[in-house]
Amino acid sequence: MSKNVQRILAGTALWLVLLISACQQKPDLKARTAEFIKAVNNQDVETVEKLVHPDYIQHNPFVPTGRDGFVKLFPILKKYNTRAETVRMFQDGNYVVLHNIWKNAEPFGAPIMVAFDVIRFDEDGLIAEHWDAMMINTPPNPAGRSLTDGPTEILEGHPTDEYKAKVASLFDSLISGNPEEAGKAFQESFQKDYHQHNPNAGDGIQGFMSAQKNGDLVFEFKKQHKVLGQGNFVLSISEGTHRGKPAVFYDLLRFENGTIAEHWDVIQDIPSENLANDNTMFGFQ
Repeated sequence: MSKNVQRILAGTALWLVLLISACQQKPDLKARTAEFIKAVNNQDVETVEKLVHPDYIQHNPFVPTGRDGFVKLFPILKKYNTRAETVRMFQDGNYVVLHNIWKNAEPFGAPIMVAFDVIRFDEDGLIAEHWDAMMINTPPNPAGRSLTDGPTEILEGHPTDEYKAKVASLFDSLISGNPEEAGKAFQESFQKDYHQHNPNAGDGIQGFMSAQKNGDLVFEFKKQHKVLGQGNFVLSISEGTHRGKPAVFYDLLRFENGTIAEHWDVIQDIPSENLANDNTMFGFQ
């Protein structure tokens, strides 16, 4: 075999390797999610149709399932100029988590709403499923913190799987343990002076206990459905009751030195009437 032929074959082989590598490269799901949010803000149907699977599964109980059902909301969003502002975003496998502020959000119930949105991508990089929980924005809590302020940077190099296991264990104790076990798990998991963003409690373990004692925090966890995380952030999604009503709980936790240093949450009552789909607010894979 001549050297020219060898060079041609070698060049062809390299080109094939690069082509296969490019084809196998996974899409940037966070970039696609940001593009999706921008398209929703602009009611850009063409881009949404490019990013979302036609049969995508909707878990917001007031929105019809499927891409077409979602797009039908665009005229009302345009009327109010409803827009999402993403404060935090992280990825866990094919899931992307967003902590959003929705402005001009009257179609959702109030001028400003705070939400957690979870998006699942399929193997083709299309948005296949969506979950969320929303609550009306509130004034600063007793510690002067809002529902969304605080650190936003996702710090890599943390043992995220270890943190996720700690959160799963914490909620197992809160759900199945007796009061003594639950209290011990809580105090071992949270830093003494952790930063609190729940609207009804102040900072630290003492602030949480005082809010419970005063009747400002009335809730019970019954089942944890999903734990997602990246870097130093972990999100727990659970089901229970809030002031006696069925509710979904999204709890975002920031870890520092192996324990929880900050907590944000969104709590939404689970509706039972006027539902637009029967997918429930859970059903995670």
